[in-house]
Amino acid sequence: MQRILIVGATSAIAEATARLWAARGDALFLVGRRADRLEVIAADLRVRGAAAVGSFVMDACDIPAHRAMLDAAELAIGGLDVALIAHGSLPDQKACEASVDLTLREIENNGLSVIALATRLGEKFEAQGRGSLAVISSVAGDRGRQSNYVYGAAKGMVSLFLQGLRNRLVRKGVHVLTIKPGFVDTPMTKAFSKSALWAKPASIARGIVRAIDRKSDEVYLPGFWYLIMALIRHIPERVFKRLSL
Repeated sequence: MQRILIVGATSAIAEATARLWAARGDALFLVGRRADRLEVIAADLRVRGAAAVGSFVMDACDIPAHRAMLDAAELAIGGLDVALIAHGSLPDQKACEASVDLTLREIENNGLSVIALATRLGEKFEAQGRGSLAVISSVAGDRGRQSNYVYGAAKGMVSLFLQGLRNRLVRKGVHVLTIKPGFVDTPMTKAFSKSALWAKPASIARGIVRAIDRKSDEVYLPGFWYLIMALIRHIPERVFKRLSL
C-alpha cells in the first residue's frame, strides 16, 4: 500500500489517476478548492477499494496554507510515499495579452504555486530519504507558441525547475517525475474541436501510474508527443516565428 497525496484532485486527469490507485488499495489524500467535489470523489474512491481517503480544501495559490495541508495529509494517512501535483488552469491567451494582472495570476497558478509545492515536498521527501514526486507540466512548455505562450511559459518554468530538483534529489533517494501531456479531452478543453491527437483522461492516468511505478524521469503522454515536440523544438526560430502555431 502506498500513501499518496493528490493536489488538484478534482481535475479529470487526477480523478482518473486516483481511481487506479484506489483499485490497488492505496491510501489517498485529496486536495482541491471545492469541498463538495472532494466529498463526491472521496466516496467513489472508497467504494473502489482505497485503503483510506482524506481530503483538504485549499487553493494551491494560497502558499502559506501548503505547510498545514502537508501536515494534515501525513496525519490522515500516516505519511507520504507519493505526491502528484495536478492543479492548474488553461488561460485565455488573448485575454492575457490585454491584462498584466491576468497574465501574472495564470503564471502564479500554473507555475509559481506548483514550484512552491514541489519545493516543500522535495524537502519532506529528502528528509525521509525516499518518496516520489510527480508533477503535471505540459508539452506547451517545450516551446513558446503565439497561441498559448502564457500557459507555456508557466509550464516551461515548472519543467526546468523539476529538472534541477531531480538532479539534486536523485542522490537522496527521491524520485522526481515530469509529466507532459498533450491534448486531453477534459471539461477544461470542452470548447476545443477534437482530433485524433486528443487523449482521454483515463489513458493519461494509466501513463502516469506506469511512469511513477517505473521511476521514470520524464514522460510524454501519449508517447507520440515525444516525437512531435522533438520536431517542434528543432524548427529554426527564423522559420518558427512565421508559423501560426
